[in-house]
Amino acid sequence: MPLSAQTREQLKTLYNALADRVLEPGDPVYVAQVNCQGFSDAIEEIATEIEWQDGGGVCLFTGQRGTGKSTELKRLKKRLEDGGTVVFYADLAEFLLLTKEVEISDFLVSVAGAMSERVQAVYGASPGNRSYWDRFREFMQTRVEIREFAARLPGVDIKAALKSDPDFKHRVQEAARGHVAQLAREAHDFLAEAVLFVRERESDPARKVVLLIDSVERIRGVGSEAMAVYESVRNLFFGHAELLRVPLLHIVYTIPPYLSVLGPGAGALMGGAVPRRLVSTHVFRDRSREPDPDGLAVLRTVVERRHRDWSRLFEQKALDQLAISSGGDLREFFRLIRLCLPAVRDESQLPLSPSAVKAAENAARSEMLPIPGQHLLWLQRIARTHDTCLEKDSELPTLAHFLDNRLVLNYRNGSDWYDVHPLLRELVDAHVARTGA
Repeated sequence: MPLSAQTREQLKTLYNALADRVLEPGDPVYVAQVNCQGFSDAIEEIATEIEWQDGGGVCLFTGQRGTGKSTELKRLKKRLEDGGTVVFYADLAEFLLLTKEVEISDFLVSVAGAMSERVQAVYGASPGNRSYWDRFREFMQTRVEIREFAARLPGVDIKAALKSDPDFKHRVQEAARGHVAQLAREAHDFLAEAVLFVRERESDPARKVVLLIDSVERIRGVGSEAMAVYESVRNLFFGHAELLRVPLLHIVYTIPPYLSVLGPGAGALMGGAVPRRLVSTHVFRDRSREPDPDGLAVLRTVVERRHRDWSRLFEQKALDQLAISSGGDLREFFRLIRLCLPAVRDESQLPLSPSAVKAAENAARSEMLPIPGQHLLWLQRIARTHDTCLEKDSELPTLAHFLDNRLVLNYRNGSDWYDVHPLLRELVDAHVARTGA
């Protein structure tokens, strides 16, 4: 029987309820168990560290796409503000071109520019009655001997150009090389002045001021440039780590998950910051391919919070199968469910069975292919050892590709461990069996 109007509306409601969005604190669909497992709560740990830090500091926050970092940063902002801290949130995607190599120069300019705009928006004024963009323009024109580039700055919207003009971004990087210490000092001075400005406006000389920098983990190149972009991010956090810490200001940087694989290196250079990491929901038992009922129940709760009548549309076994196929990645789980819905044409198809969702799984799998043979061998080692199997730093860009594109997922039921995306397991196993590797 053709779909009734009521059923079509239910399908549409579920489809839209699972659209990707950042949840604000207090949203009724928020499920704490997704990112707070046992006694582990990354946001509470970061908030406590900030409260204990004197004179400013750095906290690092990471996790793969789809684990809810932006939602958790919003929760951190509210948690700190409830305790009297002044918090500014900035999405780096508004200030920096994220698909090209990044250097300390354009990164610091973007961070300082973001702080300048957020302070202006809240207090209606800027430190010294000048925005950071104006200060940067003056710095490039008068304090750095780069006349050819500086002469082109009048009339240029620096923020817009850094975000959308690859040539301008590259010229800023070239112009700043050799003057990094000066540029960093200028940015640090502005950020420290911004803290003092906020404290004056709040009539509290000891008020803590925090800047949350989101979307750093989204810096990634495409095609032949991808590996160079990954390398530039590593150099930013390891080669210039000391310049990312600012006196008086507490900064939380989101970082790509592949950086935390290298251990505490960058954090140690910033004063001991340990990356707090969000992981995929544990739909598998510790270091195994056996489904974990507790994790599956969490993801069913996530769907039920968004659409109470989901069981009218999916058998529980089918929904659990999609949860397993997503590897516990919340964004991928939602996407797999949404892929199933437009194909429903008849009432007799509902509720969807495990066999009915295979087309969505196949479509998601095909998007991750093809995979080079040498990569399949590495993925097999990860599947066997549940470690990243990173043997040398020069291979980091490949591991970054695995994590960024979710070919490999990170879990923490027990201790941290890794596994190949469930939709790729048969392919990886078959390649190894065929080649005898």
